Amino acid sequence: MVIASSCDSFCGLFFRAHANFVFSVCNEELLENVDFQGSDIAELQSPDVEHCQHLCTQHPTCLFFTFFGSLGTTDDRAFKCYLKSNPSGKPTSQTPLNGATSGFSLKALSCKPNLEPCLSQVYQNVDFGGADYRFLFTNDHEDCQRVCTLDPACQFFTFLEGDFRTQDVRFRCHLKYSWNIPRIPNIERKTGVTSGFSQNLFLNQDFKKGCQKTFFVNMDIPGNDLELVKAASVEHCQVMCSAHPQCTYFSFQSTGFNCNLKNNQQSLVAVAKEGTTSGLPARFCQLADDWLTTRYEGIDFFGSDIGFEPMDDVQQCQTKCTASPFCQFYTFADASFPDPIARRRCYLKRVVTLPAPPSVTKLTKAVSGFSGRNCGTTVF
Repeated sequence: MVIASSCDSFCGLFFRAHANFVFSVCNEELLENVDFQGSDIAELQSPDVEHCQHLCTQHPTCLFFTFFGSLGTTDDRAFKCYLKSNPSGKPTSQTPLNGATSGFSLKALSCKPNLEPCLSQVYQNVDFGGADYRFLFTNDHEDCQRVCTLDPACQFFTFLEGDFRTQDVRFRCHLKYSWNIPRIPNIERKTGVTSGFSQNLFLNQDFKKGCQKTFFVNMDIPGNDLELVKAASVEHCQVMCSAHPQCTYFSFQSTGFNCNLKNNQQSLVAVAKEGTTSGLPARFCQLADDWLTTRYEGIDFFGSDIGFEPMDDVQQCQTKCTASPFCQFYTFADASFPDPIARRRCYLKRVVTLPAPPSVTKLTKAVSGFSGRNCGTTVF
């Protein structure tokens, strides 16, 4: 999922300074027909206000939001979730506006935030557009949701009912994917820093058989690009490819930390290229966790800060990140860091991993919803 953000660097600075205040105050109130004008840092698609609030809670700097529901086909704000933040930590304006609902992040520990919520609601006459990786025909939307729940890659779905306007796609169930594992937005080489991951990241199921590592060193597989993501190592790049249902192989460029995910089920042609390592995904097996336990010296996982704390060493920083329910990855600035103000600081970081459709629109006789994987047996 790509988040369009207009937040300047002050967001992270303010958020760190006010982190203790933010995490101590819980405000669960939803204000109907109220718009928190301004202070936008990101604009996302969302089917309802609860989902929008979950997005705000997971976003590293979002403190409050405004959601616009189904306002009509001519209003381009329909199903928009505007994430917001400012130095005061509070909305600067609360304006009456029909169709808008505003509220606050549930980051405060007193809110007991659920970072893997059960999204059991289904949405009649709503299409989750894009992000398709597979479709099949099912009896109804309940069967479609069941298939989505049992498919590890599926995050959400759209089902076209039996009386949908286009006859040849009736009863079709579209399975859809969005990133449910952290994507680091920026990775840079930098003196005096060490970065790494929370040891609580759960990225693959428990399988008895270990995965095979198939890497082609100094080889590139050109073309057939699916998506470009950042990775700290070739092993990390393999994890990203393995998580994406359409990734058939990848090429990792170590100089820029570029992990090029590829999609071609017909052929694989590798060519020599210095500094590039290509490889294959590993699925339905237990991936090695060496990429997860590694501390990446001289590498900065830049941005996505949720706060910082003074620490003596990187071990303490990793322990703090692992203990935090919000932290997914971290960067520690040691005593040799060029900026003396930032020395011996542990920067805790995260990104949104909530299932999020790239598009939400009205569509007659379509039913959309999310995987019930986090709902136990209560949904079915």
